Amino acid sequence: MTAKNVDVLLVGGGVMSATLGMLLKQLDPAMTITLVERLDHVAHESTDGWNNAGTGHAGYCELNYTPEDQEGNITINRALDINASFEVTLQFWSYLVEQGLLPNPTSFINPTAHQSFVWGDKDVEYLRKRHKLLSAHHLFAEMKFSDKAEEISEWMPLVMQQRKADQAFAATRVDHGSDVDFGSLTRSLINHLKNTENFDLLLKHSVQSLKKSKRGHWRVELEDENTGEEKTLNAKFVFLGAGGGSLPLLQKSHIDESQGYGGFPVSGQWLVCRKPDIVKQHSSKVYGKAPVGAPPMSVPHLDTRIINGEPALLFGPFAGFTTKFLKKGSVFDLLSSVKPYNVAPMMAVGRDNMDLTRYLISESFQSHKDRVASLRNFFPQAKEEDWKLQNAGMRVQIIKKDAKGHGKLEFGTEIVAAKDGSLAALLGASPGASTAVQAMINVLERCFKDQLASEQWQAKMKELVPSYGQSLISDAQLLRQVRDRTLSTLKLK
Repeated sequence: MTAKNVDVLLVGGGVMSATLGMLLKQLDPAMTITLVERLDHVAHESTDGWNNAGTGHAGYCELNYTPEDQEGNITINRALDINASFEVTLQFWSYLVEQGLLPNPTSFINPTAHQSFVWGDKDVEYLRKRHKLLSAHHLFAEMKFSDKAEEISEWMPLVMQQRKADQAFAATRVDHGSDVDFGSLTRSLINHLKNTENFDLLLKHSVQSLKKSKRGHWRVELEDENTGEEKTLNAKFVFLGAGGGSLPLLQKSHIDESQGYGGFPVSGQWLVCRKPDIVKQHSSKVYGKAPVGAPPMSVPHLDTRIINGEPALLFGPFAGFTTKFLKKGSVFDLLSSVKPYNVAPMMAVGRDNMDLTRYLISESFQSHKDRVASLRNFFPQAKEEDWKLQNAGMRVQIIKKDAKGHGKLEFGTEIVAAKDGSLAALLGASPGASTAVQAMINVLERCFKDQLASEQWQAKMKELVPSYGQSLISDAQLLRQVRDRTLSTLKLK
């Protein structure tokens, strides 16, 4: 069987692969790239609009990014990092819009205020301290705080309907937040790539094996799921950006760096309302605090969504227990991911997180009435008949060995790369898509070091992302410059 040679193989038709492909094509248009997707169209798993919250995660409203310890100390470092990363993403999207490589930004991103809402004396005090810490930093300088019912009612009228006057509550608000349809964005990116030279898209193709050749390239066996035909690619570099499917593919590569990694799958569901008279009353993303024992990705929020141009409201997520790694995966995914080198960490995580497992199972058995009761914490007048249940995407949280060799469950994303830079995989979930550009720049820095060190690539990177090589966390003037541009270009003001 004749093997086709390519410079880059992207596995998974989601936002990560699309972003890396677009970056590489801008840096080197002559590069030969093939993207392989198991399903019959792209952006259908975690990237699909209804499979994620669509929040341009910037740390504005997500309270789990600013944890509070038992002494009442709040840590904001993660919120700063995530905010700066999203600013990098906005810069790249702005460049693509300006160059006509992406369509009108309203087709994938729309201005949507990001707000946090809490009640009870303890949580009000937490939000007050959080606001004081964050607003003192230039990244969050425009964040507003209020504990006044009249003002909060102007910010989020649906949430404040018929609240008891004697109840303590507080809110924060950032006006220049956004709602992102990552599905539409990804389809636009890949549609552009399809029209460039030396780019191939293979749908309904699955990776059967990955083997390293003596030359240092990857021999990748594919199967056409329509015909059963086998195909072979020889790739200089392989990126595994298949969401929950990345871990099994990483295991197939047998690189040393994959040792010890496991996955903890979590399913999700939303309550969705499409009634125009209700939808028009709420125009923001309102995040609260997660219930005790809930995983960080289960922070409840009431969101404005605009997917494929259609507005709706979304509430959730409601997490659930699953053994699948993908929405269209197999119930045997979790079992088949257990290997001799990760069985100990996975068993340790299972033992140490029984409360989480019980919480996920209990969530799975909630009734529609129970879910609407949770919604009424954010929308007191919600009626059961106005909301329908919809399945969200799967999330596979990272299990890895800690410093002592024990198992550790991590709620975040991580890039695992071969030492020689010939293969990289993205594992984990939130904040995921929102920080895709920064994550893929990290892949470039680890796997394309020589090219990235060249004057040509350095100059182009500064064009794609003007803040590249500088810190938006420490440079307030630079942040103002890039934010003024992106908010204007992407019509987020």
